[in-house]
Amino acid sequence: MKVYKRKNRLSAQEYIDGVLQGNRVILSRAITIIESNLDSDKILAKEIIQSILPHSGRSIRIGITGVPGVGKSTFIEAFGKHLTSLGHKVAILSIDPSSQRSKGSILGDKTRMEELSNNENAYIRPSSTGDTLGGVANKTGETMLLCEASGYDVILVETVGVGQSETAVHGMTDFFLLLMLAGAGDELQGIKKGIMEMADMVVINKSDGDNIKKSEMARLQYQNALHIFPQPESGWTPVVTKASSTKNTGIDTVWEQVLKYKALIDQNGYFLENRNQQNIKWMYNNINEELKHLFYGSPEIKSKLSALEHDVVSSHISPVKAAQSIMESFKKIR
Repeated sequence: MKVYKRKNRLSAQEYIDGVLQGNRVILSRAITIIESNLDSDKILAKEIIQSILPHSGRSIRIGITGVPGVGKSTFIEAFGKHLTSLGHKVAILSIDPSSQRSKGSILGDKTRMEELSNNENAYIRPSSTGDTLGGVANKTGETMLLCEASGYDVILVETVGVGQSETAVHGMTDFFLLLMLAGAGDELQGIKKGIMEMADMVVINKSDGDNIKKSEMARLQYQNALHIFPQPESGWTPVVTKASSTKNTGIDTVWEQVLKYKALIDQNGYFLENRNQQNIKWMYNNINEELKHLFYGSPEIKSKLSALEHDVVSSHISPVKAAQSIMESFKKIR
């Protein structure tokens, strides 16, 4: 494998070559470029993504979420180890909540998946959510493409928890897996109907010891509950299974169901249709991001916003009127 000189930034071709050769150090540095807000890095990022695009898209993308305390990281480590034992290369994109003060990640999933992080066929990338709507890192889509181009054929995207982020992750993955607990009570579960409707599979985790009987009861309850939801567009009937990440039981069943799902959507054409729709949505998301940076990056807008904030706080102008005023100013600038 080619050795690269250490410097702040490589050329676009060096990043591209490193990613395609499976160099994990270069992959990490390329993702850093993708996540950067510097204008120079944005230009570089676009060139990298455009060049690796033909080499991407060949993975199964799995979104994983669950209530706090359900054991997402432990499950993902057990699941990842199972996949690598089967010869797969697995990338785990862990979306961390971020501090509103420092904007840095609060969690550290790499430290919570010690065995997997030392596996040469696994790659773990924690990303801070920052101020992205829904708690999903802004560049997760581009990161998935880079990982695919680098040879990872299974992409696992772990979300922060149960909330808006699930909708965003569901919209960029092929299979959506919901981890649940047995006998935790409705208050702790905190699951809304919308999350259940998105799930392609529900896994009752921590199904071991004294929890085995409760887990079976929970499995039957959730399976019955899923029957009242409309049939998904994929044509797949969501399933509920049990697993124990610590005892390593039921993990193989999860992957078997994922493979059955993939075979079905390949056959009925939903896989390609869904990916195409995701790409169109992704385009519009990027347009919205560019417009936001264009707007807030304007010196004239920054100056006017500062004055308007003062007027809104002092009740000299309503928030609605202030917004209309700043948009009129923006139209004139452009």
